[in-house]
Amino acid sequence: MPPDPHARRLNAVWPAIWRGLKCRCPRCGDAWLFHHYIEQVDNCAACNEPLSRYKVGLLLPLVVITVMVHIIGFVMLEMELTGHGNPLVYLYVLVPLSIIVPIAILPSSKGAIVGLFWAKGWSDEQDR
Repeated sequence: MPPDPHARRLNAVWPAIWRGLKCRCPRCGDAWLFHHYIEQVDNCAACNEPLSRYKVGLLLPLVVITVMVHIIGFVMLEMELTGHGNPLVYLYVLVPLSIIVPIAILPSSKGAIVGLFWAKGWSDEQDR
């Protein structure tokens, strides 16, 4: 029996997420997923996989905020338990941390979500 051409292609999820975390194409892992900071390429430069249909939308801020709440909560708890719970120390540590860390994890988070969407075949164009 020939394979159904309309069957949804399922790919390995964890390798695609790992490649996305490295800001690489979820299919081949060779070409960059972004051509600016977090501006996604339309097609992979190496394997020509169409990537423009995988839009992360509002899931990206949700993931980044969730990660940041856990990091900030851990740092605040650690500062309180070690006796460094001074409000001025909070200001000097937590404000720069809450600005720098989201900027640093944004591309990798977006890449991981694009990798997940690619592996599962999820797209915002499915109902169109």
